[in-house]
Amino acid sequence: MPSCQSLTLSSTTMSVWDDLDLLLDSPSSLTVTSSVRGTVKDKVNFKAEEDVSALRKAIEGIGTTEKTLVEVLTQRSNAQRQLIAKAYQKATGRTLVADLEGDTHGDFEDLLVALATPPAVYDCHEVITAIKGAGTTECTLTEIFASRSNSQIQALAEAYLAETGRLMIHDLKSEVSGDYGKTLLILAEGKRDESKNVDNAKAKADAKALYEAGEKKWGTDESMFIDILCHRSIPQLRQTLVEYKSISKKTLQESIQSEMSGSLETLLVAIVKCVKNVPAYLAERLFKSMKGAGTTESTLTRIIASRSEIDLLDIRAEYKKLYGFSLYSQLESEVSGSYGDTLKRLCGQDN
Repeated sequence: MPSCQSLTLSSTTMSVWDDLDLLLDSPSSLTVTSSVRGTVKDKVNFKAEEDVSALRKAIEGIGTTEKTLVEVLTQRSNAQRQLIAKAYQKATGRTLVADLEGDTHGDFEDLLVALATPPAVYDCHEVITAIKGAGTTECTLTEIFASRSNSQIQALAEAYLAETGRLMIHDLKSEVSGDYGKTLLILAEGKRDESKNVDNAKAKADAKALYEAGEKKWGTDESMFIDILCHRSIPQLRQTLVEYKSISKKTLQESIQSEMSGSLETLLVAIVKCVKNVPAYLAERLFKSMKGAGTTESTLTRIIASRSEIDLLDIRAEYKKLYGFSLYSQLESEVSGSYGDTLKRLCGQDN
């Protein structure tokens, strides 16, 4: 099974996760759907036909003009890219994705294809890749299902059905098992409570139940953690995290890390982190994908492409807060060529 690189993190990283004071008033990417925190916006004076002719020239000429591909695909919103793809197919009889796959290769190809694909379909392809073949890439499944909202998960499930003719939940069932599988399958239903109201008494009761199921007893009752963390609303869970710390003197994240291990621990910690701060969780994933020998390009591609219209500005800000340098500067030193240029265009420099 491909490893998902667990790293010990610096004390600054931990302090981001320990600080619960700001939690109750800050918005969450899991409940607020808006594109104002994205780095990629609609292009003004957009003309699909002009873009199609530029792309055709870049693809059909002798040798591909990669610069044009980067220019066009990073400076249009995904909705505009879909209009380009439609016009491209009408003009050429070929799909834009097929031509990109035929004309580019490696990580650069994967990133351009990601940009040309509707977000839910792209998530669906990532899930298919994570569960096909020998062994399951659990870290990809963990990241996707912990960081997506109900509506994103439901759109992903619809795309999966359209693409494969099968229910995503059935395919996942045959690939994941144990408590990890149980947790992932609940998340994959996309049915987390969405109520905005916080019941303080319930938060106290849940915090006490979690404390008694973990820290306070010999052996851990994992099912209590799974049930509460997968079903309660985000505002409700945030209140529960605050209550938990006042009972336990430890954060819930620290308790999970000391009580559990393996893929279940990783998934429950990811859920807690995303309840607190999805951009900080994804910033940490980006940092780990570039740390040490070699870079996990698939993680870089997925996060930067899929968050470029959601919260990449916030991910950049959290990255800087966590590590003391900008995401852009890290990309500059870690990735190169047309692939690196595309990522940097999507990321944008810190203002």
